Amino acid sequence: MLPRQLALCLCSLVLLAACTSPPVKKDVQGDAFSGGQMLQNDANRAANLAMRDNLESLSTLLDKLYKRNPREWKKTGADTLEHARQKVMDAITEERPLPGLGGRKSIEAMSLAFAADYNGDRAGALIYGIGSMLYELYGGTDTQHLLSGLNSQKTANAAWNIEVAAWLLASRTDGQGQPLLLSNELSAAGRNLSFEREFGRMIGRLELLAQMSNESLRRAGINYVQGILAAPILGLVQFIPLDQAAAAIQ
Repeated sequence: MLPRQLALCLCSLVLLAACTSPPVKKDVQGDAFSGGQMLQNDANRAANLAMRDNLESLSTLLDKLYKRNPREWKKTGADTLEHARQKVMDAITEERPLPGLGGRKSIEAMSLAFAADYNGDRAGALIYGIGSMLYELYGGTDTQHLLSGLNSQKTANAAWNIEVAAWLLASRTDGQGQPLLLSNELSAAGRNLSFEREFGRMIGRLELLAQMSNESLRRAGINYVQGILAAPILGLVQFIPLDQAAAAIQ
């Protein structure tokens, strides 16, 4: 085989291997085991993981909003973008009022972020509003246990509120027709829909939790009946020998 033909053959083999190689693995991040998990059922664990991921999404969204709208984080008096972002996230997780909002939380803070006459940090108000709404949904905590649980209708309402917030972010403008907050970008330079995708992830998590919460009681009853029916098959229920029963009575 000629050198040129050999080179072409080798290139073809490399390209074929690249096309048939498996896709890059995407890590699945769970939580390390802790004693508190013994007091959590499957629905609790799903809710807790969703809260963890939703808070991470909020932090990502706020970082993106501050980068696209630097005037907003500068209104906070923080030295850096990162410092401003951390102040908002700490206020959410520690359930403290965010300065500049007049004590508003949840949907009131979300509405203020899009008010025409609001001159404060719109990005911080929006993300703080969503975050404090999630803590309100979870009963003032980020962790669910056996004695707690999410209300399916409230969870669905929270998903709807985030969907409305995403729509307002993409459409609400000021008196000059300029966006109140820059987010997604569709231009000749390219398409940036990262905001839409992040909001979509949050909405999807909450909608799934709403469905799970809606059927949790029904599933508990079904699981109980299934346990009774499956017990003889699995050998979990056994007859007691007569002499053992007599010994027990004595």
